[in-house]
Amino acid sequence: MKYGLLTYDENKNFFNVGDNIQSLAAKQFLPKVDTLLNRERLGEYTGDPIKLIMNGWFTHNIHNWVPSDHIDPIFVSFHMNNTAAPAMLSEKGIAYLKKHQPIGCRDQFTADTLKAKGIDAYFTGCLTLTLDSYKVDDSERGDDIYIVDPLYSYPRAEKVFYNTKITIKNILNGSAFKLGKKDKHIKKFISKEVLDTATFINQEPPSNTYTDEEKFDMAVDLLNKYAKAKLVITSRIHCALPCLAMGTPVIFVNGFDSFVDSCRFDGILELFNRIDIDSKTGAYTSNFGLEGKITNETTVKNLEKHHDLANALKEKVTNKI
Repeated sequence: MKYGLLTYDENKNFFNVGDNIQSLAAKQFLPKVDTLLNRERLGEYTGDPIKLIMNGWFTHNIHNWVPSDHIDPIFVSFHMNNTAAPAMLSEKGIAYLKKHQPIGCRDQFTADTLKAKGIDAYFTGCLTLTLDSYKVDDSERGDDIYIVDPLYSYPRAEKVFYNTKITIKNILNGSAFKLGKKDKHIKKFISKEVLDTATFINQEPPSNTYTDEEKFDMAVDLLNKYAKAKLVITSRIHCALPCLAMGTPVIFVNGFDSFVDSCRFDGILELFNRIDIDSKTGAYTSNFGLEGKITNETTVKNLEKHHDLANALKEKVTNKI
């Protein structure tokens, strides 16, 4: 049997290293990787029969769903975004998922959406919860604090001025005039000393710059950094979930206010120490008793609610492989 691993289309300006982190989670269960398969072009595959773990976001290319019959899919940690669901759940799409049911879903929203169409589906959580293979001994943990893409859903220059059409739209809807909102809100809950000394990481580097091999190397490098961190503060679930797996103290910053974003988190958010922010005012609450701002002396202990999900995922994928 051959084994495949997902790769991903790039945006015109950037790509998401979190996708490669998801593929690393899948890779650790494979005896080998024979072929890299593009998530957006699975319907085009015509090679030898191949097993493929179908974890992560599906799909940006709704017109190329369903995957080829040459692919033997393992459905765990599968997310069907609400924007893609109407097209993906065509008569053909429903028949495909029923053929391969039960479908293990990354979030409860996906499971409920599939169940509503008569598809056997269940919540698994994210496969990145199994990345404890990157865990290090606590003696190797340093004093580094990483701040990884906090409040990245807020207006950002690279998104606001993406192209001429988007620029005009964002000027008309006012987003172009809110570029300072992210920094303003972050300063409400993170102290100046932390902002001045922490390492900021962007999980969306420039596109058309790196090979697939370099992208995976970048993902490994990030996991190794997070594994040794004193604390990670992030709005990226594919930073926060691996941190849980590796035992790294992590605070998830939730400032998402659109259903496109929030539907991804159904069943996941409760795993984190969390700061929830009102995206209009910047007012925030925490579920771990934060008083004032996060300082260099702030310590958090992960909730350790993820272990049952991680263990079940390991067993399920191992049996399928």
